[in-house]
Amino acid sequence: MEFVIKQSVLKEELGFIQGVVERKTTIPVLANILIESIGENEIRIVGTDLDVTIRCDAEAEIRHSGSMCIQARKLFDIVRALDFGDVHFKKEENEWVTMKCGRANFRLAGVSREQFPEIPSFKSTPMKLPAAVFNYFIQNTAFAITNEVSRFTLSGAKFIVSDGVAKMITTDGHRLAYIERSLTDGGSTDVIDTLIPKKALLELAKVSRDTASDISFGEDTNHLYFEMEGRLLISRKLSGNFPNYEMVMPKDNDKVAIFDLDEMRSAVRRVSLMADERNRSIRVTVREGEIELSAQSSEEGEGREAVQ
Repeated sequence: MEFVIKQSVLKEELGFIQGVVERKTTIPVLANILIESIGENEIRIVGTDLDVTIRCDAEAEIRHSGSMCIQARKLFDIVRALDFGDVHFKKEENEWVTMKCGRANFRLAGVSREQFPEIPSFKSTPMKLPAAVFNYFIQNTAFAITNEVSRFTLSGAKFIVSDGVAKMITTDGHRLAYIERSLTDGGSTDVIDTLIPKKALLELAKVSRDTASDISFGEDTNHLYFEMEGRLLISRKLSGNFPNYEMVMPKDNDKVAIFDLDEMRSAVRRVSLMADERNRSIRVTVREGEIELSAQSSEEGEGREAVQ
């Protein structure tokens, strides 16, 4: 295999893939990425940890078709240190790869294509959401996903699209985050109700951060597929039953508080400086026209602030 690609293009795509490539793994090949030629002017770069896979397509000049597997982190470190310009790759004997950019020359050890794991067959992605909506969902719910490995069904987000409404719910057993958004194409009959692992959510947010278009998504029995602008993220589903979140959400609540988010965030940050180190809690008191925040420590003192 032999191809030429722009340094800026390669650096961007490799940056997306780094998050899923295993650095410390009992399966050494997972520290590598697969680069394949597709057609006459495009390459496909794939990285996986067997749970989450990212596939990126990038424009390149293909001189000889084929494939190569290269150590992912080392390649990324080299590419981002190169000057802007064309990067020339050529596969040599015994899986070695030569790489040239300007006056810089490198020779990298590779592994056989046959050692790289098979990627799940890409299924259709019939449903769509704007990338901005997906990112908003993730940024405002990911904090409530548990970090306890034993609580497997809570280590991701419940994602539901049904009846023209998209929802994302997360909980760690102590707090719950719930967001819903009405869809513009509310007439769609497609339905999805699944659990997305935390790592897949964070990688999806990273890959789609600068994407202005829609994210297309779909599922099969074991996997979820998210497609956007030449990139595809594949994730295993979480198995098990997510807790019945509707049971803990108040049904007849008549208390509503509306506040400026930035003002509240700043007040919480200030008052929490006086919170007890053991439980890190603050008290919230809602009154007519204001919300009072207070925190105290028996050893250090107390803090109090009202938000109008």
